[in-house]
Amino acid sequence: MEKASDVAIEKLVSSFRAKVVIKDRTYHLKTYKSCFTGEDAVRALRTLDDCNSVDDALTVGDGLMAHGVFEHVLREHALKNGPLFYRFLNDERGATARGADGARVSRSEYLTDSTSDAVAGMTGSFPGPDLSSVPSSSVHVVTAVAPLDEHNVALLNNVHPASWVDRTPSDGFTYHLLVWGAGAGGVVTAAGVAGVGVNVALVEAHMLGGDCLKVGCVPSKALIRAARAASDLKNTERLADMGISIKGDVEVDFGAVMTRLRRLRAKISENDSAARFSAQLGCDVYLGYGKFTGPNTLVVNGQTLWFAKAVVATGGYPQLLSIPGTKDLAVGWSGGDSTAPVVTTNESIWNLTKLPRRLLVIGTGVIGMELSQAMQRLGSSMTIFGRSGKVLPKEDQDLAAIIKQQMITDGVQFRLSVTKYVSVELTGATDDLGFQQMKLSTVDSGSGGKDVTTKFLCDAILVAASRQPNVTGFDLGLAGVNVDVRKGLSLNDQLQTSNPNIFGVGDVTGKYQFTHSADAQARMVIRNALFFGKSKFSNLLIPWATFTSPEIAQVGLYAADNKAAGKEYVTYEKSFEHNDRAILEGKTDGIAGMGLGALAGVIHPYPTFAESIARAGDLYNKTKLSNTVRLIFRQLLKVHR
Repeated sequence: MEKASDVAIEKLVSSFRAKVVIKDRTYHLKTYKSCFTGEDAVRALRTLDDCNSVDDALTVGDGLMAHGVFEHVLREHALKNGPLFYRFLNDERGATARGADGARVSRSEYLTDSTSDAVAGMTGSFPGPDLSSVPSSSVHVVTAVAPLDEHNVALLNNVHPASWVDRTPSDGFTYHLLVWGAGAGGVVTAAGVAGVGVNVALVEAHMLGGDCLKVGCVPSKALIRAARAASDLKNTERLADMGISIKGDVEVDFGAVMTRLRRLRAKISENDSAARFSAQLGCDVYLGYGKFTGPNTLVVNGQTLWFAKAVVATGGYPQLLSIPGTKDLAVGWSGGDSTAPVVTTNESIWNLTKLPRRLLVIGTGVIGMELSQAMQRLGSSMTIFGRSGKVLPKEDQDLAAIIKQQMITDGVQFRLSVTKYVSVELTGATDDLGFQQMKLSTVDSGSGGKDVTTKFLCDAILVAASRQPNVTGFDLGLAGVNVDVRKGLSLNDQLQTSNPNIFGVGDVTGKYQFTHSADAQARMVIRNALFFGKSKFSNLLIPWATFTSPEIAQVGLYAADNKAAGKEYVTYEKSFEHNDRAILEGKTDGIAGMGLGALAGVIHPYPTFAESIARAGDLYNKTKLSNTVRLIFRQLLKVHR
């Protein structure tokens, strides 16, 4: 909202508050503190300008509830002209700080020039963990958000407001559930239980929405979509076959591609906003770095939060390989310095506003392959490096070969026999776009077993070779939680840690590092942690997809898995070569009775259109959540406490 609107709402709220009777009220032997009735609210609202009827008052009241001003004490009703109890939120769940004029503080107030990358006082960066326990060979890359244009400012205002005011719990208050980490797994866990009377604390040090929103699925698919459009338009032979011709060159404005990416990411971030989780979903949101101090306590921003159950959803992070020169060169760019040498990971590549002419990618996994193909199609000259001789090493190699050949057709070059990455260093040259030229030296296994040293000049380097679960720096040991720095949390099949009251979901578990897997784990943890469920992770059938062109989808075991386990199997293969739809689309490379409520339990890869099927099932299931069921849930929670 604009500042003027914020101030107007504050004046409306102040007037409304002065006209309702706020006091403790009792219903069925339970006392509700500092509340007012729906009748009081309607009566007060009808005294305001333009509220000439009960319907007008209810409309304004519903608007104030949607804005997070007040709510029904059990979060079960909209405003009704009756004896139901309501309470003002008073920013008690956390809210953005306000300036002297009454408007919410915005990240834009830190900018020296709204059209510039220059920043006064902040760069969109976040506090990092204590990494003293991490091996020296591991390099944790903490990303700053840049450039701070209107779209990234909107993103940060949503998912990490500039000056957030935490709630201050009363003495002795214990949360039913504390969620440490607000990535995909964390936000699904918090949102899934907040609506059934569960007191939830959602703690996040960086940005709500996690990797998927800020550096993963969302930005990468925006980039891939633009790259696919460019490729389709440049494929003049295929277009001519369909009777379509394009006169002149197809030009790619990379700056506009990235502006669109940031705009769409900011729009999607509204769903993961701190304000939504606080005011609308009813979570107590804390923005800060948390540390465990005991089996049932976590400290954040100087406050000790007590919990009955907790979920660790702290995700993972990319690593820079131990290549001499890489760490030193990566510091500036990962910290938001647009003039620094461009040594990136999948986190910091999204800070690009200009297209590097020569981009080297270290790593042949999903991230390296997806981004290499996209950047090549947008105009970079791409070279991918690997050690194993393979691309997409976890995929069926027949399918991986199809992807590789398509990327070669696109213009991507492969160097897959690297035995050693010798060094990365600056050459001293800078091109007309401001990229500082670098030199990557490698040793490859040549013919006859003789090593060959080769030097590659480039304008940017993307390291996409390794990720590590984020289990260090927040004292899990004090909570009685066992971890493996390389593999993540040590969990049983019900996703419990060695502390039975603390569970794990998402990338921090080290298993199936996908958004839809974290979603499925979160739903399982809700059942197991709060409602005596016995769901097992081993029973889940996790699909995944690689969003190259053509795409690869997988569910269940690969043929190689069965072979390694000594299991007999039969392979059925059907090429798209004879599929009518594939023929009509001109894409022939590749192979190829349930109730609505049950659809919500099917795991669909994210992000895909088919995911909407599961969300439709969610909506249906919510209609079955009667007040009687809510009451039962609350009684179960009392048992847990």
